[in-house]
Amino acid sequence: MRKLKTYQTSLGFFDLAIAAPSMKAALEAWGADSNLFHQGAAKESDDPDIIAATMAKPGVVLRRPVGSDGPFGERAELPTDLGSGGRPTKATRRSEGRKSKKPPTRPVDKAAERKAAFDYEREQRRRALERAKEEAVRQKDRERRQQAVDKAQAALDKAEQEHAKRAAAIQAEVEALEKRSQTEKARWDKEKERLEAALRRARG
Repeated sequence: MRKLKTYQTSLGFFDLAIAAPSMKAALEAWGADSNLFHQGAAKESDDPDIIAATMAKPGVVLRRPVGSDGPFGERAELPTDLGSGGRPTKATRRSEGRKSKKPPTRPVDKAAERKAAFDYEREQRRRALERAKEEAVRQKDRERRQQAVDKAQAALDKAEQEHAKRAAAIQAEVEALEKRSQTEKARWDKEKERLEAALRRARG
């Protein structure tokens, strides 16, 4: 298992910290869309209190109101001094990121490090399992929707075929009537001509 390190940044109204095996893992957990470390807006923390908090919950993003020096936790209240100072600028965060590191005041606990690394792997497996379950639910929903779509499409196709059959039957009837009409007209024209000739002869 890879050794965990504590990383810290500020996003939105909160300072964030996490124990992760790499900067990349930290960025992914924070949901960052750019490399905050290259920008100077994130750093590896050497604060023993922050390290202890993150190692107690490896892989979990901990928060505190931005700009405060309070403890990190899974939940944090919004900052109370937004009106006076607002969020720190990138320049401020960058300068904070370049501050000289303080030597840790707590001795390195190898057993605690191994436990934190184990807990991190377990947390990652738990999250992967949750994501797999959520994806299975989404897949089931997609399949159910697709079945409904297929059923509706089949009903539409069947109705269109029935309509086409009825329309063809009606068209055949129309054509038959038209043919009968033409036959009747020809018969009448011939009969009329014969009767008119007889009438002329009678008047004669």
